[in-house]
Amino acid sequence: MVKERARILVVGGGYVGMYTALRLQRRLKQELRRGEVDITVVTPDPYMTYQPFLPEAAAGSISPRHVVVPLRRVLDHCQIVVGEVTSVDHAVRTAAVTTLATAGEGRAAELIGYDELVLAPGSVARTLPIPGLAEYGIGFRTVEEAIGLRNHVIEQMDIASSTRDPAVRDAALTFVVVGGGYAGVEALGELQDMARYTARYYHNVRPEDMKWILVEASDRILPEVGEEMGRYTVTQLRRRNIQVLLGTRLESCADRVAVLSDGQRFPARTLVWTAGVKPHPLLAATDLPLDARGRLKCTAELAVDGAPHAWAAGDAAAVPDVTAAQPGAHTAPNAQHAVRQARTLGDNIAHALRGEPLETYAHKYVGSVASLGLHKGVAQIYGRKLKGYPAWFMHRVYHLSRVPTFNRKARVLAEWTLAGLFKREIVSLGSLEHPRAEFELAAGGRPPHSPSDDPKGSS
Repeated sequence: MVKERARILVVGGGYVGMYTALRLQRRLKQELRRGEVDITVVTPDPYMTYQPFLPEAAAGSISPRHVVVPLRRVLDHCQIVVGEVTSVDHAVRTAAVTTLATAGEGRAAELIGYDELVLAPGSVARTLPIPGLAEYGIGFRTVEEAIGLRNHVIEQMDIASSTRDPAVRDAALTFVVVGGGYAGVEALGELQDMARYTARYYHNVRPEDMKWILVEASDRILPEVGEEMGRYTVTQLRRRNIQVLLGTRLESCADRVAVLSDGQRFPARTLVWTAGVKPHPLLAATDLPLDARGRLKCTAELAVDGAPHAWAAGDAAAVPDVTAAQPGAHTAPNAQHAVRQARTLGDNIAHALRGEPLETYAHKYVGSVASLGLHKGVAQIYGRKLKGYPAWFMHRVYHLSRVPTFNRKARVLAEWTLAGLFKREIVSLGSLEHPRAEFELAAGGRPPHSPSDDPKGSS
C-alpha cells in the first residue's frame, strides 16, 4: 500500500503519456479513491493524436476529429493541464510550466512539484538548414498539418485549373515529399490517390498532369518492412508514375524551386518534409542524463539511469533492448514499443510506490505494416510478407485494434464503411485555418496584398 500522498507528474500527452496515465489510473484505482495519489498530465494539446491515421485523414477517408483522443474523457481520474513544461529541476523535484493563463496574464512559468516524474514529451521534426525549408516546407506530424496539407493539395489543383500561365500550372501540380519512412510513403500514397480521384471533377486537370516525387537520402525506403518489401514498394510507386529518387538529398527549396543533390530542379508549390525526428528540446532543459543523441539514458525497467523517481519511455528515451542479439542495442522509436513501454512503465511506478520488485521491459518486434493508398500496402509480420490488398487490409485491422477507446474504433469503422459506399469528399476548407478573415475584411481590416498572404487560403 502507498503509505503517504504521492504526486505523479506526466509530461506529454502522446502515446507514452496517455497510456502511462491510463495504466496508472487502473493500477492505482484504490489509492486514487482514497486520495493517496495525484496524477497530473501536462500536455500542449488536450488530446492524443493517433499518428498512423494521419495519411487517411489527409486523404479524407477519416474525419480529423476521429484521429484524436480527448484526454479529459479518457483520463477522468487525472488532472489535465494544457501547457508546456519548459524545464525540469529533478534535484528539487519541480517542473516549470507555462499555460495559456500564464501567457495571457504575463506571468512567469508556474512551478509544479512532484514525487514521481514521467518524461514523455516525444519528438519533433528533424530539420536541416536548407534554404527555403522554413518558409515553404510542410510537416506531417499533427492532425492540423494533415488537414492543412489536404486543403493545400486541393487548392493547388484549383490554381492549376484557373491559371493560363504554364509555369504556374506546372509548379502547382508538382508535389515533392522528402523522406522515405512510414510518414512520407503513406502520405504520398494516400494523397496521390485522393488527388487522382479529385482530378475527375476538373475539366482541364488530368491525373497525368500531376508530378509526384519522393526524395530519400538513403538507398532504400521503408526499412522497417525489410529490403524485399522496400524494393517492391519502390516498384509499385514507380508504376503509379511516382518518381522515387534514392540516394538523393534536398539542397534547396528557396523561391518554391526544389533543388536536389543530383542536379535536378523542380518548380513546386508543395514540399512535404518527413525526413526523420529528433528528441524534444525539453530534454536539454533538465538535469537528467542524456545519451549522445539527446535521449534520456534509461534502464530496462524504464527508470532514468542514476535519477531515482524519474521515468521515461518512447522517442525521448534510450531503452535497452534485452531481446536483441547484439549488446548495447536500444528499442526502436516507434508506436509499437511506445504503447507497450507505457504499460510496463505504469506498472513499475505502481510497484515502486508499493515497494514491490520492478518489471523488465522485453518485447520482440513483431513486424510492420504500411499503406500505399487505397487497397494497396506492404507488411512483414512474424517473418511473413504480405503485399497488395491483403497487406492493406492487415494495416487497417491492426490499427483499428490499436486506436484507443471503443468510441474511436466504432467511429473509424463506420467512416470506412461509408467511404466504401459513397464517393470521396473533394472539398478544400482552407478558410478553416483563418476563420476570422471574412469578418476582418468586413470590419475594415487590410486586404491581403499578395497571394501568399491570402487569409482564406491554406498556402
